[in-house]
Amino acid sequence: MNRQSQAAVLFLLGAALLHAGTTDLYLRYVKAGLRPMLLASGAVLIVAALATALYERRRGRRAGAQPSAAHAHPEPRVAWLLLLPLLALIMVAPPALGSYSALRSGTALQKPYAYGRLPAADPAPLSVVDYASRAAYDHGRSLHGRPVRVTGFLALDGSGAPYLVRMALNCCAADAQPVKIALTGALPPVLRPDAWLEVTGTYTPRLARDPVNNGPVPYLLVTSAKPVPVPPDPYDETWNN
Repeated sequence: MNRQSQAAVLFLLGAALLHAGTTDLYLRYVKAGLRPMLLASGAVLIVAALATALYERRRGRRAGAQPSAAHAHPEPRVAWLLLLPLLALIMVAPPALGSYSALRSGTALQKPYAYGRLPAADPAPLSVVDYASRAAYDHGRSLHGRPVRVTGFLALDGSGAPYLVRMALNCCAADAQPVKIALTGALPPVLRPDAWLEVTGTYTPRLARDPVNNGPVPYLLVTSAKPVPVPPDPYDETWNN
């Protein structure tokens, strides 16, 4: 792989990063807050590629004007393997982590420093993390008498017990961990793992323990549930706030 080829690979990689950063594709890899850094990285790679190509073009002109006895050694062919991650980024968009990963990892629920006011809407829209932390650590004080609406994907344990889950991440998909809510009440007759549901319900003091790490898994008493499309950002970033 000569310098011109290296510049082409850099340019394609930068373009792929810009494409991912200007669409929702990047949300499959990193959290939303890293979007500016991703765009900046793509721009830097493109500038570096153009600078390399321009430098090599000028050097080639100078070399053509002067005789040279130096013998050019070809670059190792293994360098072309650098194209593999580029092709994977361009051609394959990995699915968001789902029920398989959720059931094999313990809940990442952590006690927050404080609880904000519930949204004024009725039912109150809450994230899986927000409802779970209020139910498990605040004993539902802010939830009493308020219907809530929570969205997540379904996971069914070995006994068929349903959980509403959202994978929470700190930086990127590689460190994603599940936060789980156990469901009881008016559930759909057919439950399909990894299906996304918008669940409306009320707080119940019932609390279970995650069999993987003994972490708290609060229950939600479901009054209605309906299937929804996978959201543009399938991850939850609020677990460590």
